[in-house]
Amino acid sequence: MKNIVILISGGGSNMAALVRAASRENWAKRYGARIAAVISNKADAKGLEFARSQGIATELLDHRAYASREAFDAALADLIGGYDSPGQPALVVLAGFMRILTPAFVERFAGRLTNIHPSLLPSFTGLHTHQRAIAAGCKFAGATVHLVTAELDHGPILDQAVVPVLQGDTEDSLAARVLTQEHLMYPRAIARLLQGG
Repeated sequence: MKNIVILISGGGSNMAALVRAASRENWAKRYGARIAAVISNKADAKGLEFARSQGIATELLDHRAYASREAFDAALADLIGGYDSPGQPALVVLAGFMRILTPAFVERFAGRLTNIHPSLLPSFTGLHTHQRAIAAGCKFAGATVHLVTAELDHGPILDQAVVPVLQGDTEDSLAARVLTQEHLMYPRAIARLLQGG
């Protein structure tokens, strides 16, 4: 069985969408994969409660307890490594994990580390993507699922969803419309990855 480990920092709505899709589409039977754990760097992450309610193992690894990013990432990598099974290294899925990962971490999980970003990459890497899209006069915005590389928000694109930017949109209204697409797209992209696509 291939284990999927999801990393979150907050509410975990994309994590919840993945959990629901895994159950609804029976990823265990179809792909030999299961969501084995949800790990957060924040104790108050609401997504941990949802994961526990679904019978998924949860872990807390507070980044503030470590002297450096490198030390935290090393501990996180070791924790994730505990979910590797023989011949089946874990797939690591970032779902609102608000930490920039070190090159050493990214290298350890290369090819099996994914992220969802709320813009149509390569446009608007980093933060405040919706406000930046509105300010730039974009007619369309969206989200991107990509493999993670050492360069922030620049890995190979696995899937994208597009939404129109409407007259009078605010950062919040655009974010909400994009998020509905994220919840559909991320499970689809992960399922395709599990199929070997």
